[in-house]
Amino acid sequence: MYYLKTSASFDSAHFLSGYSGKCANIHGHCWRVEVKIQGGELCPEGEKRGMLIDFRDLKNEVRSIADSLDHTLIYEKDSLRPATLTALREEGFSLTEVPFRPTAENLARYFFDALSGRGFEISSVTVYETEENCAVYEVEK
Repeated sequence: MYYLKTSASFDSAHFLSGYSGKCANIHGHCWRVEVKIQGGELCPEGEKRGMLIDFRDLKNEVRSIADSLDHTLIYEKDSLRPATLTALREEGFSLTEVPFRPTAENLARYFFDALSGRGFEISSVTVYETEENCAVYEVEK
């Protein structure tokens, strides 16, 4: 089995609705996402001969998802009042609504599913919330 890994970073804010602790408040992170793909066969011919895939293709896809979250407030659907959302939008803030609580665990699954949907055979996705703390979502063995 061959494995390739790449990473991307993005800065965003989030909060954990219904949580009793500091993370209930809006706060930011410099998130780092590591994606590991797998495959059993290398390209036998052509420009990509000897490659599982072109790193550029993988990096571009990971970066496009990270870029869509960069410098936004990631919030769970129905966790903010409509008036709050209206006010934030009127102020020109970038908002990203997701159907899940925006934890590192759920963001790892989000990247996993998005990249799987783009045709990659994902082995695992690791999302670092800080340099020391990360969550991993991987294919079941």
